[in-house]
Amino acid sequence: MGQEIEAKFAVLGDAWRAAAHKSVPIKQGYLSTDKRCTVRARLKGEKAYLTIKGAPDAESGLVRRELEYAIPVEDARVMLGELCTGSVVEKTRHLVQHEGVTWEVDEFSGDNAGLLLAELEAESVEAFERVLAERRPPWIGERLDEPRYTNAELAQRPFSRWSAAERARHQR
Repeated sequence: MGQEIEAKFAVLGDAWRAAAHKSVPIKQGYLSTDKRCTVRARLKGEKAYLTIKGAPDAESGLVRRELEYAIPVEDARVMLGELCTGSVVEKTRHLVQHEGVTWEVDEFSGDNAGLLLAELEAESVEAFERVLAERRPPWIGERLDEPRYTNAELAQRPFSRWSAAERARHQR
């Protein structure tokens, strides 16, 4: 059974762009956004996936169950067009190398245009903490633990519907 160890971070400036080595368009929507379990359909480039994610653990907030399955692209299109709740989340995922570590920088469009987030995934909580302590890029800002930064929440309450104060606080 799969598990995911990841967190989101603010992105400072544009210095990360020079280290981006691959970019892929992503569209995803949510069939369920329950607090205990989210179910997502995703088009990632020319492939499609159905992903089920559990709630993050209470201790670190980094670890959660993740089950992901390849599905036919046409099935994902139907799910995104007819079955998902809220908005479809649209973004370009840029893979960015820094000192041997791959960061994912998501540049949102559509209802979440203007939002830029970075993610770090690791094999263990210890490896995650080691990367942050020893190999954190200068363009990585604070860790964003608030639920509003999750893609599931962004589908229900997009960045375009945040108050001017909320958007300004994020973009500092």
